[in-house]
Amino acid sequence: MASDALTSARKTLAAEAAGLNQLAEALGDDFVAAIDLLADVKGRVIVSGMGKSGHIGNKIAATMASTGTPASFVHPAEASHGDLGMITTDDVVLALSWSGGTQELASLLGYTKRFSIPLIAITSGADSLLGQAADICLTLPKADEACPNGLAPTTSTTMQLALGDALAVALLERRNFSASDFKDFHPGGKLGASLSRIREVMHAGDALPLADGAMRMDEAIVVMTEKGFGCLGIVDGKGALSGIITDGDLRRHMADDLLAKTTSDIMTTNPQTIGGDKLTAEALSLMQENKIQCLFVCEEGNPTGLVRVLDLLRLGTA
Repeated sequence: MASDALTSARKTLAAEAAGLNQLAEALGDDFVAAIDLLADVKGRVIVSGMGKSGHIGNKIAATMASTGTPASFVHPAEASHGDLGMITTDDVVLALSWSGGTQELASLLGYTKRFSIPLIAITSGADSLLGQAADICLTLPKADEACPNGLAPTTSTTMQLALGDALAVALLERRNFSASDFKDFHPGGKLGASLSRIREVMHAGDALPLADGAMRMDEAIVVMTEKGFGCLGIVDGKGALSGIITDGDLRRHMADDLLAKTTSDIMTTNPQTIGGDKLTAEALSLMQENKIQCLFVCEEGNPTGLVRVLDLLRLGTA
């Protein structure tokens, strides 16, 4: 029955949410110590875990690597067959195990002790083999699994994943990792496009459709047509943008005397503008919010570029 499925889903989500609330309340000085250690690592963060914990560990390593903390995943079963050589004394090991007694981690734990490599544990078993071997133990609360049999890792893996995100975000903030830095690691796809700077994609120079406020509209329409952007920026005597004329403005002022008027008679004053260092995603949001199709880029009031919704759609921002 559909109602049974919904009831089950809501119970699962409620159980996992309860686990996350317990985890948030349990965080303390050990988490701060872990951030201090991870922030100062000279090499990489080596993440390891077996089974479901390993899948979570892979995601944690990927998140850290994409947010400014060099990280790699090493499978614990492969570690004892040569992959220990991937771990150096400049690294920090972050090991995940719900019970803390995962046998496959034994060789990795021994290796960290032998070469004095710092070890951070994420486990519910502070007194387990992993918990006792760790220099810092991030202890997960023993929250109930969402699985009705209490067997399938559900709440436990959700807490591991969330704690990994908490570590990555705290490190990101510690390093003042900016949107520009983020773009360096995400140049492709929609995300990379949305993180591009306006100055990277704007039309500039002789391409800009500009005119002064005294130009007659018969001349202004020629300029608008030649530039092909469907708009015209009006500048004052100091070169500052004072208004804009769009195709919509022409339709609204259509009359027998339109061509005899000046641009200052027709223009919309105080147009929306944006700075060249802003992200393309911000430009798209501003245009959507104000229901406009183009946006002049200004520096200290002077127009230096133009960006259109069409440009951002082609780029892949939207």
